[in-house]
Amino acid sequence: MGKLLKLILLVVIIGVGLLAWSHAPIKLSVTTERSIPAEFPAAQPPASMTLSVIATGQMQSGQAFAYRGGSFLQESESAMDAVLVRHPKGDLLIDTGFGRDVDAHVAGTPWLMRTLAKYQLNGAVADQLPASNYPMAKLKGIVLTHAHWDHVSGLPDLPGKAVWVNAAERRFVDQGGEHSALARSFGDSIKYQLYEFSGGPYMGYAQSLDVYGDGSIILVPMSGHTPGSTGIFVTLPSAKRFFFVGDLVWVREGYERPAERPFMSRDLVGEDGAAVRKEIVHVHRLHNKFPELTIVPAHDRRQFKHIASFPQVTK
Repeated sequence: MGKLLKLILLVVIIGVGLLAWSHAPIKLSVTTERSIPAEFPAAQPPASMTLSVIATGQMQSGQAFAYRGGSFLQESESAMDAVLVRHPKGDLLIDTGFGRDVDAHVAGTPWLMRTLAKYQLNGAVADQLPASNYPMAKLKGIVLTHAHWDHVSGLPDLPGKAVWVNAAERRFVDQGGEHSALARSFGDSIKYQLYEFSGGPYMGYAQSLDVYGDGSIILVPMSGHTPGSTGIFVTLPSAKRFFFVGDLVWVREGYERPAERPFMSRDLVGEDGAAVRKEIVHVHRLHNKFPELTIVPAHDRRQFKHIASFPQVTK
């Protein structure tokens, strides 16, 4: 019995040690597998095109869970926001943030996440848009960076609106187990619109989709966090450029260092670690090459401050 207890204690010590090591401030090795263009591709965004961020809520959790090297003594505020892109050919919403039924949605998340994070709803997109007299008929669709619960929570509040996903992410909705359970629970009430990356290379990504054919909104595949995770480049009339990277990283330190999330956070969302690391390194290189490109992780409110808060707009 004494030997068994010692063995159990040894296993526990090793497990705790490995978990602690996964939080160590280790940077990713920067490789040059993908080519980086010398300059931005041409774009002709229409003069009336604008960008706004809609803050639907936030969550508070330890900074240490956001990236390797983060402090256990500091809390990090995670934005739960959507982005409205207004374009004369049809407005698009990037993700939805928290929806009206977020309390029920949070209740269905893993126990560990509910224990480590606190959340607050500021107001669903479907309530904030009409409150500012936004013409809902102009909203052409919702482009998902990926289908995790906190990015689809507001979908049921926007009935009839097309939800843009690629084939890999559509399969993830159906087959992603607990990681796509909320999106799957909405059933046939969601009108999915499949798109293909039918365009050629863009900013080091092998494929792309030029949504309106003017270079203003470009979708690129960023598989890893989920099978069909998508990055979205937006170019405004002022020549300001943004890159919405979803949950590739949760905060800018992820692509600046570069650093991945610690094991516990990666395991919680079930991502492909190797694929994510490659994507982080590429975004890191883009950041270094093009510092004027504003890279926006879906949960870093510091980066959303570069965009006007709805109903104000960035041009």
